[in-house]
Amino acid sequence: MVHGFISSWGRVFSETKCSLRRGQFGRRRCFSLVAHKAELDKNNVDSVPKLPPFDYSPPPYTGPSAVDILSKRKEYLSPSMFYFYQKPLNVVDGRMQYLFDENGRRYLDAFGGIATLSCGHCHPDVVDAIVNQTKRLQHSTILYLNNAIADFAEALANKLPGNLKVVFFTNSGTEANELAMMIARLYTGCHDIISLRNAYHGNAAGTMGATAQSNWKFNVIQSGVHHAINPDPYRGVFGSEGEKYAKDVQDLIQFGTSGNIAGFISEAIQGVGGIIELAPGYMPAVYSTIKKAGGLCIADEVQAGFARTGSHFWGFENHGVVPDIVTMAKGIGNGIPLGAVVTTPEIAEVLTRRSYFNTFGGNPVCTAAGLAVLKVIEKEKLQENAHVVGSHLKERLTALKDKYDLIGDVRGRGLMLGVELVTDHKLKTPAKLETLHIMEQLKEIGVLVGKGGFYGNVFRMTPPLCFTKEDADFLVDAMDYTMGKM
Repeated sequence: MVHGFISSWGRVFSETKCSLRRGQFGRRRCFSLVAHKAELDKNNVDSVPKLPPFDYSPPPYTGPSAVDILSKRKEYLSPSMFYFYQKPLNVVDGRMQYLFDENGRRYLDAFGGIATLSCGHCHPDVVDAIVNQTKRLQHSTILYLNNAIADFAEALANKLPGNLKVVFFTNSGTEANELAMMIARLYTGCHDIISLRNAYHGNAAGTMGATAQSNWKFNVIQSGVHHAINPDPYRGVFGSEGEKYAKDVQDLIQFGTSGNIAGFISEAIQGVGGIIELAPGYMPAVYSTIKKAGGLCIADEVQAGFARTGSHFWGFENHGVVPDIVTMAKGIGNGIPLGAVVTTPEIAEVLTRRSYFNTFGGNPVCTAAGLAVLKVIEKEKLQENAHVVGSHLKERLTALKDKYDLIGDVRGRGLMLGVELVTDHKLKTPAKLETLHIMEQLKEIGVLVGKGGFYGNVFRMTPPLCFTKEDADFLVDAMDYTMGKM
């Protein structure tokens, strides 16, 4: 097993290292680097970090191989569907913070299904809730009464501040943000919405307009959205001075709209954008400006919500603001297709002007799962765990930054952390190839991380909230081991 790992590691290393360095050192230098790396491997096999022990072994997998699945996927699924790694991972089993491939090999899941697995893979309480509800009633319609949707709506509303207590269930975060933007436009009678550059809010008609990265936008009509300067403490023009960024929102309203707007939408920490935590002081200043222009404030909690930031249950709470509308998905259902929009009774009233309906929003199986998720988060104190383990992980990653020039920034809160790689600290040149190389090597060691940011040079670490300090140490040790051999 070790020999197979080392030989695989060497092949990827030599290919990537040569492509990265050939122009600078020439072919002979490449060969010498590979030879040196091979000697290091020979002398340091025992130094490869080991996964923490875990008391679960999956049953033998007898299904199709990764090669067969990939072949069928290429023939029958959309070509827009991309995948990580040169050899895509065939995931067949999962328990808590771990995933298993077709060969039974275990991996630490530090990506959490893109910030979705709040309780962990196949948490028994969530699975039981899904199975029991499915056996009793899989689907009816909200035209009939059912306790699952009402009980979950009550529990969810009790987790939110102020008068945010009316819930409308959807199937995804995109759908939730679409609805929130429509509600803001209906309530205010205005069309203009302000979003942030580098934001990602979904890929439907309205949310693609609010999204502000060309990587995720098609050339279709996207009207009525203005994108403000992103209050990015690392790459932004004003550093961490939030109120200076906020001035741009006031300028957009004065010079880009009629003076009255529908609303402002933002994440507290930009997920797809590269785990960008908005500059301190920005949100209170912007919320004040939006209110004066008659707009509503929409908090996109699709990734930062449900205890992930550790210090608070919702990401916006870290900024000391209370929005008019909150959208959520991902962690709300621990992998079940579920989203929600929560607002005040007064604002919610606008949807009664016409018929607005969602066949699957509030499905009893999904809402039963959602309620189970809330109970697990509270029972197992996962918010506290996200704070403790996340703080430990961030400290260790920051220490790694001091060790390697390749790391330009470490940021985020709780178990929503980002590590940005750059080849030049002053110019902040994105280290794209190095990011891909490290991702491949981490997988070989047994760590799965996400990748994001506009340039694709940010590691996204959004694991299940049951992540332990031992898991965090293994993740950082694996990264240290990999970067130390570059």
